[in-house]
Amino acid sequence: MGLLTGKKALIFGVANDHSIAWGIAQAMAREGATLGFSYAGEKLERRVRPLAESLGSTFIEPCDVTKDEDILAVMDRAKSAFGNIDILVHSVAFAGRDDLTGDYHTVSRDGFKLAMDISVYSFTALAHAALPIMNPDGSMLTMTYLGSQRAINHYNVMGVAKAALEASVRYLAADFGKTEKHIRVNSISAGPIRTLAVAGIAGSRTLISEFAKTSMLRRNINIDDVGNAAVYLCSHLAAGVTGEIHYVDAGFSHAGMASNEEGGAGG
Repeated sequence: MGLLTGKKALIFGVANDHSIAWGIAQAMAREGATLGFSYAGEKLERRVRPLAESLGSTFIEPCDVTKDEDILAVMDRAKSAFGNIDILVHSVAFAGRDDLTGDYHTVSRDGFKLAMDISVYSFTALAHAALPIMNPDGSMLTMTYLGSQRAINHYNVMGVAKAALEASVRYLAADFGKTEKHIRVNSISAGPIRTLAVAGIAGSRTLISEFAKTSMLRRNINIDDVGNAAVYLCSHLAAGVTGEIHYVDAGFSHAGMASNEEGGAGG
């Protein structure tokens, strides 16, 4: 018996086999969950479908998270396929490349709206639409990053979006916790991982390299680390946890400054 045996999870955000959402999907499948996947566009379908099928999933449906009608349609299809679901995973974010370079104050109005719509509002919209088909004591999970709390070079508007996403987690947790279903809502703040999304951020290679030197565990994070944390947060083991921003970053967010190999303060 796995930690998620008998549970049904709907996952948004797999782009390829390096995606954080894919790490989560693999971990949940390992722990016995039945999985459903959503993708945006034919190009992504060609990547997502073989991955989903490799985990035995037969629910692989399109959804443009900027369109309310698409969100409602995919939830209707999930209802038909699964009855109800126990877990909703949101690993979706986007900002224009031009808005992730230069200074934050140069972000365009349209670029700001786009980042907030896809990276923030989509979670609220999906959560709202999923609530009617969630089983009692279900769990919703989204992904964030330390750039929500600190100014990270070239993260710019995405940092602002992630800060808003983390606030959304708290308000959704308050909303859904008081319902008869007592749905939990949490987020994982992962360290930088070589994903398709991170590749679009200028200086990402240096960021990942320096992360390993500074984190408390002196290593980078991978999608398996995040997947295992997701299993915990969506299982009965975290039944008393909601509204939480759970860091999976090898202690980086708690490190004061880098230390040299002899244990002294780095300079």
